Amino acid sequence: MQIVGYMILLVFYLCYFIKMFQQRKQGIQTDHMGKGKQGIQTDHMGKGKQGIQKKIEIMMKGATIATFIIEILSIYLNTTTFPLIIRIMGIFLGIIGDIVFIASVLTMKDSWRAGVSYEEKTDLITNGIYQISRNPAFLGFDLVYLGMCLMFFNTILLIISLLAMMMFHLQIKYVEEPFLKQEFKEQYLQYYQQVNCYIGKRIGFK
Repeated sequence: MQIVGYMILLVFYLCYFIKMFQQRKQGIQTDHMGKGKQGIQTDHMGKGKQGIQKKIEIMMKGATIATFIIEILSIYLNTTTFPLIIRIMGIFLGIIGDIVFIASVLTMKDSWRAGVSYEEKTDLITNGIYQISRNPAFLGFDLVYLGMCLMFFNTILLIISLLAMMMFHLQIKYVEEPFLKQEFKEQYLQYYQQVNCYIGKRIGFK
């Protein structure tokens, strides 16, 4: 069980850092979480990050780092109060989370970013896994976190995982969606109306 837990995390974060390394070789900065625009407010053209947006990104980054540390400790200590069948369900959730996250990274290609950048131009990706989820990367995170909680349950892991998942949702609602609406306007609004935030298409759309 511990080996499987380590492997799920290894695959997940290896995908993240390999993508970051590849983009860095191309001169692309991947990590924009909480970076830049210190003290600059958003104007009517969407330039700059408001204070609340910057805080959300910083808190989200801190929550993900903290969750990773607690996950590693939980795996090492092999903490759990759940029966084997529940832990096996956690394995499946973790593996599905890996698959969803990798699919989102591959589909985004060079438009992949962690956080929002107002300077670098990217494309609006609506193909592949983005046809059934507007935020598959965050969905992948959530599934891995839930999987870890089922496999190595303890109160601290549950609390920090829920905190991180809450920050992901705030990032979507108050940082990424406003940016995408400003950047891509009608194109994004149409996509927004067709595809759900995490999974599935809206009723009435094909």
